[in-house]
Amino acid sequence: MVDLLDTHIENRWIAQPNHANTLETIHGGNVVKWMDEAGALVAMRFAGESCVTARMNRVDFVRPIKVGDTALIDAYVYAAGRTSIRVRLRVYRENPRTGERELATESYFVYVAIDEDRTPTPVPELTVDSERGRELRAAALDGEPDAA
Repeated sequence: MVDLLDTHIENRWIAQPNHANTLETIHGGNVVKWMDEAGALVAMRFAGESCVTARMNRVDFVRPIKVGDTALIDAYVYAAGRTSIRVRLRVYRENPRTGERELATESYFVYVAIDEDRTPTPVPELTVDSERGRELRAAALDGEPDAA
C-alpha cells in the first residue's frame, strides 16, 4: 500500500522565451507537456512501475503564464484501479520573487502501469492516513469531472 502523501510532488519550470508565443505567454502545449511529465512521475512513484498516459480530462486555461513567471505543477494520486492511476494536476503561475501564486489551469489524468513487456500490470492500493491526505483526496474527488 502507498499513501497519498507519498505521491504528492510540486515541479517548477521557469517560463522562458522559447516556451512562449508571440504574446510572450507560454504555449498551452508546453503546459500540457509539463503536466503530463509531472503526472507520470507521480504515477510511477505510486506504482513502482513504468506508466503510460491513458486519458486526460478537459484542460481549461484560466490565466496565462508569462515569460519570467514560474510554472508550478502540483500533482498527486487520488485514486487507483487494478492497473490504472488517477492523478490530479494543478498548474499555478508563480512569481519567482515573491512566491505569489494564481491558478492557471488544472486537469485529471489517468495513467496505466505497465511491466517490462509493456502490458498492464497491477498497482498497489492507495491509502490515506493523514488529515492533509484526506483533504487532498476530497478536493480531487469533488472537482473530478465525470470519468465516463
